[in-house]
Amino acid sequence: MVFQDPFASLNPRHTVEKILEEPLIVHGIGTKKERKQMVQEMLEVVGLSSYHAKRYPHQFSGGQRQRIGIARALMTRPKLIIADEPVSALDVSIQSQVLNLLEDLQKEFQLTYIFIAHDLGVVRHISDRVGVMYLGRLVEITEADKLYENPLHPYTRALLSAVPIPDPDVKRVQELLTGDIPSPENPPQGCAFHTRCKECMDICKTDRPVLKEIEPGHFAACHLY
Repeated sequence: MVFQDPFASLNPRHTVEKILEEPLIVHGIGTKKERKQMVQEMLEVVGLSSYHAKRYPHQFSGGQRQRIGIARALMTRPKLIIADEPVSALDVSIQSQVLNLLEDLQKEFQLTYIFIAHDLGVVRHISDRVGVMYLGRLVEITEADKLYENPLHPYTRALLSAVPIPDPDVKRVQELLTGDIPSPENPPQGCAFHTRCKECMDICKTDRPVLKEIEPGHFAACHLY
């Protein structure tokens, strides 16, 4: 797991060496000497130096702390990493560095990421496949390029219409959603999005749509299809 806030997710009383060694101790991996060597190697893999091992989290920048969090997640050589908003707490200039690191590590260690984020630009940059959720329910799943080029669900279309385009010649009409967001603890009957959907039909208010394949590899939960 790689957490959103790299400062809150690292124990301030432990050195970096102890933080990175802990997963190895818990899983019974290596001798003390081997663990120390593995920690030094992993620090270099994420772009830090071996002398950083004796420092504490507060002595690093936000980007460096997130690199430590990524190193900790990699210590046991997992096949899957869950990254929960891993760059949202970082400056934009640092975000790109961390994202590039994640991509390099994915190739080097043959990793699969479940990348949770609200920044749709970041999602498109790093994802092969994207799932869009509303009130805890998946409403659309497909390959990243397909989603951005041809969003099917009304909620996905509204989300993508709000993404700014860095080109003054390109005009985009934003689909503004009206109404209040229902409580996730007590979602409305039928489609959870129907209270804010401009294309709502009577069936949307009573029957919950199932996630079904609308196009090859493109799934949506919507009564429009």
